Amino acid sequence: MSKPFRERCIDMADESDSLLFADGYDEAIVGIAIREGVEIVVYDSDKVIRILRRRDGMSVADANEFFDFNIGGAWVGERTPLFLKQI
Repeated sequence: MSKPFRERCIDMADESDSLLFADGYDEAIVGIAIREGVEIVVYDSDKVIRILRRRDGMSVADANEFFDFNIGGAWVGERTPLFLKQI
């Protein structure tokens, strides 16, 4: 059985870095990126929106608005996660 995404990111990260996770969205983790020398967790934004719809019963419009304002648009310092929009 493979490790959960969060544990796999922790294993990949430099031990001196402390990763910042968006709690409740581990299923949407796609990996780690480096922003200005700092390792950050990367999430698939479409998967986050699907989680909001499934878990919280939001409509597409509500989930998109919630994501844009509360998750994707949040800045919590240099370790703020990155939210990827896949092509």
